[in-house]
Amino acid sequence: MSETMIAVIGGSGIYDIDGLDAPQWVSLDTPWGAPSDQVLTGRLDGVKMAFLPRHGRGHVHSPSSVPYRANIAALKQLGATDVISVSAVGSFREAMAPGDFVVVDQFIDRTFAREKSFFGPGLVAHVSVAHPTCPRLSDACETAARAAGITVHRGGTYLAMEGPQFSSLAESKMYRESWGCDVIGMTNMPEAKLAREAELCYASVAMVTDYDSWHPDHGEVDVTQIIATLTGNADKARTLVRGLPALLGGDRAPCPHGCDRALEFALLTAPEARDPAMVDRLSTIAGRVLG
Repeated sequence: MSETMIAVIGGSGIYDIDGLDAPQWVSLDTPWGAPSDQVLTGRLDGVKMAFLPRHGRGHVHSPSSVPYRANIAALKQLGATDVISVSAVGSFREAMAPGDFVVVDQFIDRTFAREKSFFGPGLVAHVSVAHPTCPRLSDACETAARAAGITVHRGGTYLAMEGPQFSSLAESKMYRESWGCDVIGMTNMPEAKLAREAELCYASVAMVTDYDSWHPDHGEVDVTQIIATLTGNADKARTLVRGLPALLGGDRAPCPHGCDRALEFALLTAPEARDPAMVDRLSTIAGRVLG
């Protein structure tokens, strides 16, 4: 049994969380550089919390410039056990309306300008992301959302695009009709993959702001409309987060789905062939299996 630390990565419109006891902004550095911003730490209902604004306070990082590896590594260094991603998305489904939340369970990764792994030459690893989110953590997010009176949909496929531009009409129709995606965003990849490599439970709460460009009655995405919806969604997200400590508790048992043991059989490089510099660099991320 270990101690729970719930880490929240806040997306567009969410740059802090309310109600923390002994809040403190902490500066961190990692082998992959500094994270997007300082990390806000404290306790909520007695449970350790960490909050990281994905785009930085003031929204200074684009989706492509977010330091994803540094963000996940910083949370791992702090002792995070559970990571909840909160992010804005467009919807491909009429029923998933602006203002609704979707607890995502699958991704299609269409990003191309981002580093997607902590591992590489000198220390190779392959983790499974067949099921990239943690059902236990997703259950808690869904329960907290419903308790807060939020319209929430359980399950959905998130199309991760590179951005920063929004989709063309042709792309939007393809993702919706041919690929069967439910929502579209720019930030959950490679974040979810890196969380799995770091053996962190990960859940994605997608906040719908618009219908992308496929919807015949809504036309192209309008940033002013998105910002207006974001304001309401941010308040809902803070309410959801306040409900998580009571659901997850302060004592952390091993993940029943194995998220915290994802590297158990993932390392392929023989011990004698491992680059010592890579071993040292990965000590926080993979120290459990590197010894």
